[in-house]
Amino acid sequence: MSTNIRIVVAGAAGRMGQTVLRTIKETKGCEISGAVEAHGKTDLGQDACVLAGLAPCGVMLTDDPLPVVAHAQAIIDFSTPASSVALAALAAQARIVHVIGTTGFSHDDEAKIRAAARHATIIKSGNMSLGVNMLAALVARAAKALPDFDVEIVEMHHRMKVDAPSGTALLLGRAAADARGQNIDVAKAPAREGHTGAREHGAIGFASLRGGTVVGEHQVILAGPHERIVLGHVAEDRAIFARGAITAALWGRGKKPGLYSMADVLGLGE
Repeated sequence: MSTNIRIVVAGAAGRMGQTVLRTIKETKGCEISGAVEAHGKTDLGQDACVLAGLAPCGVMLTDDPLPVVAHAQAIIDFSTPASSVALAALAAQARIVHVIGTTGFSHDDEAKIRAAARHATIIKSGNMSLGVNMLAALVARAAKALPDFDVEIVEMHHRMKVDAPSGTALLLGRAAADARGQNIDVAKAPAREGHTGAREHGAIGFASLRGGTVVGEHQVILAGPHERIVLGHVAEDRAIFARGAITAALWGRGKKPGLYSMADVLGLGE
């Protein structure tokens, strides 16, 4: 009997979904047990592995997640906020692992995910890469040690990205805010324009750039009197996010229900 973890891939026809499918195939101890996409997608009914450039695997792309989730042990989800919230509820019913790499959630969405985490093992992060989560730990340490330094976050992504600031930028901003005992929703200063006046003390600024095929670039600037610290990360391949998500799914198998982050997976909070 197979001991592989059976994984459903949500958003399977998208760029990240296809990367996740390919990475699962390359990862020992994992197997693709389902592939889900939104209703109306033209690729529905096709072999998900073929869509990802792999040999046929017999897993057909479906818009009905219920039957595939019922036979899975984990969901890896880079889809949309609405789809992720619905999948979190299904993961709670099935009491399985749900790895969420989706970004752009509303406060109401976040509340529904927290509720689902009472019964599902949910691992949620604005970025699944090891490097970015290490960067967040460094940002937190620097922000706490240098409380009077101004924090500015600059991020760039491909032209097709729909949310700004990116989930990664918000993750980094939240790391700085939490380290200083601030509320990121209050401290956040996005997209300055026009006659803004002097910079508000304690604000955390965000600037979002979009263009080309950039996978993801982030810089956190801590600016003090006559000196600056610049901490950064460059993503060169989407496979880093897929590998991180699969690591999270494997880590989550057997864990008690709750809402976890990649910092938990990587032991960065210990």
